[in-house]
Amino acid sequence: MAKRAVILVEGSPMGNGLLYLQASQRLGLHAIILSADPAQYDCLAAERIEAIVRVDTNDLDALIRECSRLRATYDIAGVTCARESVCATVGKLCRYFDLPGPNPTSIERCCDKFVQRQLLAEAGVSVPAYRLAADATDIESSAAEIGLPVVLKPAVGNGSVGVRLCRDVDELTEHTIHLLGGKHKQWSSPRILVEEFAQGPLYAADIMGNEVIGITATDFGPLPHFVGRECTFPAPLTDDERERIADVSLSCLRALGLGWGPTGIEFRWTKRGPVVIEVNPRLHGTPTPQLIQLAYGIDLITEHIKLVIGDEWDLRRRHSQTAAARFLVPDRDGTLDCIGGASRAAAVSGVAEVKLHVEPKMPIIRKGDYRDSIGHVIASSPNLAQTEAILQHAVDLISWSITPFPLFADNKPF
Repeated sequence: MAKRAVILVEGSPMGNGLLYLQASQRLGLHAIILSADPAQYDCLAAERIEAIVRVDTNDLDALIRECSRLRATYDIAGVTCARESVCATVGKLCRYFDLPGPNPTSIERCCDKFVQRQLLAEAGVSVPAYRLAADATDIESSAAEIGLPVVLKPAVGNGSVGVRLCRDVDELTEHTIHLLGGKHKQWSSPRILVEEFAQGPLYAADIMGNEVIGITATDFGPLPHFVGRECTFPAPLTDDERERIADVSLSCLRALGLGWGPTGIEFRWTKRGPVVIEVNPRLHGTPTPQLIQLAYGIDLITEHIKLVIGDEWDLRRRHSQTAAARFLVPDRDGTLDCIGGASRAAAVSGVAEVKLHVEPKMPIIRKGDYRDSIGHVIASSPNLAQTEAILQHAVDLISWSITPFPLFADNKPF
């Protein structure tokens, strides 16, 4: 009898990928990863991965051929991913092999932030003022029309990569050069979104199908970058605020043709209420799934895989707690001399996870996005105040030292 397997296209080892592997195995499925760079999964050597196959994951025909080859050996129960860049491709694979999956056309529209903005605005959903720019002149005129400060970002991408708040003309010029200077090779064309800086607390709704599971409060570090600092679930909102965010979330699904599987939506609560910053056709990344499981007992990744393989999911809450995570973010570039205290932090009552992504002697080069995090701490308890106290105590036990890089005479690092 053929082994029942699930295919993960680009499993994203540093994000939710490991959680998808572990959930697949708990469901009795063999996990097969298709990746353009199998070496990135060396860190998962201890996991029971059935196979890691090298294939160009941007080539749909190549993926179809590889999946067809695997079907000769395995009973392929489903195909999914943990990385937004291949979500539409996964939808096309599911259509080709007649497997449950998302609508690839809806995914493609959603992943283009300009098209997404257009569709939401046409549906009456509140979004920041925005313009699409292709060159420095477009960016300058768009910023003048909207009014500084503005947020400058690539029209395609995630994780705050290439996203920056430009508060004056100098910052606008600097980031324009950065984005148009070819440093973001993953984007084939210089399509830049210039948008109003919607000011207010940041919230993120996590949805499965058409059900809003819950809302997370998120806090960023210092501007002009958008580097996550802390997440709290469920967000401390009034019933009216939760209802308004849920209503807008469902409006987003209708406007974008989503509603199969997971969706993550980010909002700013402004003077005019919830304004949609971004809709992602996937679950929010680590540590959001862990927070939801700690707070409500719902394993969204396992339930997503159940949907992928055609099984019935269960989104019922098992309990109600407050969970929070703090990202560990360095304040300088340089060489990491040492980092310690993780084991003591993990031993604190109420701490669910302490994870470090770095080791001594590694270079630390901040990029102003999600990659700046060198680890995180997750805690939970029956209430917000207690959870915050536990989290702070654990974080205080972790310390590190960074020696700045040597400088040339012009004050630039080697």
